[in-house]
Amino acid sequence: MNATQKPLAGLKVVELGTLIAGPFCTRIMAEFGAEVIKVEAPDGGDPLRKWRKLYEGTSLWWYVQARNKKSVTANLKHPEGREFVCRLIAEADILVENFRPGVLDKLGLGWDLLKADNPGLVMVRLSGFGQSGPYKEQPGFGAVGESMGGLRYVTGFPDRPPVRTGISIGDSIAALWGAIGALMAGLWLGWTWLDPLVAMAASLLRNALAISAGLKPQSVLSASAACASCGT
Repeated sequence: MNATQKPLAGLKVVELGTLIAGPFCTRIMAEFGAEVIKVEAPDGGDPLRKWRKLYEGTSLWWYVQARNKKSVTANLKHPEGREFVCRLIAEADILVENFRPGVLDKLGLGWDLLKADNPGLVMVRLSGFGQSGPYKEQPGFGAVGESMGGLRYVTGFPDRPPVRTGISIGDSIAALWGAIGALMAGLWLGWTWLDPLVAMAASLLRNALAISAGLKPQSVLSASAACASCGT
């Protein structure tokens, strides 16, 4: 399947993210055909480039998270850098960011300004404790969420302290919900080209319910055919 045949072909996404949650969210979209433009700081870029296990000087995580994306650099603390990013966002369908709450507003890239330039924009904000509430200013690493949510309590051995799962599952789950939320917002806005995705999801749901009831699942070829007939 070439890029123009993928379900999200034609979707333009701007990523203002670092490390796991934000980049994972846009990576999912990129793998399904979206054009993802990742904006990095000029002083070394995303810290993920040098994070943990390296291969020939570059993190293996970076190879995973950055694939299928385009990268540009912009200094968001400089007026020209902000103007450049504003132009990118004005032409985008989705913006994904995982700064601490309030950072983009302080930089002059708040939601009200961005929406005024692009009324159809969908914005995904991934943070540890949301954009409001008593903990919103706290750093939101996956380890914190996994611990407070109880996942680490039930992972490991009864006679030892809690242990980490093999992957950054807290960030990964947040990213998945971010991608799902963005597409749901698109449907609400009337992105009719997403209809084939809904048809396929409905078919998969029917099959899951059939399996749970002990019935023979219906072939999903009908959903695939529906997608093909729509040219996606």
